[in-house]
Amino acid sequence: MKHAIITVLLVAGLGAGLAAQPPAPGRGGQRPPADPRNAGGGNCSSNPYNCVDTPNPLPPPDTVWMEDMTWMDVRDAVKAGKRTVIISTGGIEPNGPWLALGKHNFVLRANCDAIARKLGNALCAPIVPFVPEGSLEPKSSHMLTVGTISLEEATFEALLTDIARSYKMHGFDTIVLIGDSGGNQEGMKAVAEKLNAQWNAKPVVVHIPEYYAYNTVAKLLTDIGVTKADGAKDNLHDDPGITLNMLVTDPNSVRWEQRVKAGKATIDGVSIADKAKALEIGRKIVDMRATRTADLIRKAIANKGKSTTQP
Repeated sequence: MKHAIITVLLVAGLGAGLAAQPPAPGRGGQRPPADPRNAGGGNCSSNPYNCVDTPNPLPPPDTVWMEDMTWMDVRDAVKAGKRTVIISTGGIEPNGPWLALGKHNFVLRANCDAIARKLGNALCAPIVPFVPEGSLEPKSSHMLTVGTISLEEATFEALLTDIARSYKMHGFDTIVLIGDSGGNQEGMKAVAEKLNAQWNAKPVVVHIPEYYAYNTVAKLLTDIGVTKADGAKDNLHDDPGITLNMLVTDPNSVRWEQRVKAGKATIDGVSIADKAKALEIGRKIVDMRATRTADLIRKAIANKGKSTTQP
């Protein structure tokens, strides 16, 4: 009994002592205000390279991809006038026996780069690889194939919204949404319309559905004699326009070397065995899509976020 009384008194005394202490910072107390010059993930007072206005100690890299840049690189690029950001969406889905699941992401790696450089005042956000690919439970569409990753539409739109909000807070004037897959378009359109209404087009959010117009790629290949309108079809989730576009980014994404060795380096009757020739055609696809999309972006910006279909 005596021990119990002593324990109660000790606990009571400790509680009274703690109550008399001034509140600790972060637990109801007052923290000193953060230094507005803090940047780079650290405190300005600890190292000058953590200060928002410290000059970049290195020359800028030759890239438009923000994930490949330092925060100082991005800061200086924005200050120099690169205030347009392109948010591109790809996917993780089955694409026949030769192509990597990230097909659309490999395409965008080449195409967003080219679009940003043609615009001259743009940077590319990291590609969004996760998009709607079919229902999860029960499985449908591309979810029927192992390896696919699918988002619900609400998740996809929430993800795009927060990415766009991030760039708004960093001072970008124009936010461009492009998607390399058909199932991405409605969600991107909804996000662009919602944010333009909320923000009164400041910054303007531009969705370019025409970027996905693969019929323009098919026409280009027919016009330059690579394919014929009534040519052979392998009936796979693949075609020469996709394969050649991916080849520009990474030959391994289309299993180029393995296919050549196995005698499988064709798609719809079009050979990719001659890598130099195939890359030349692939670069024409990238250039055509980038030129067209950059023009559409400029028109949509002038139209306060509404895309203008180009024939």
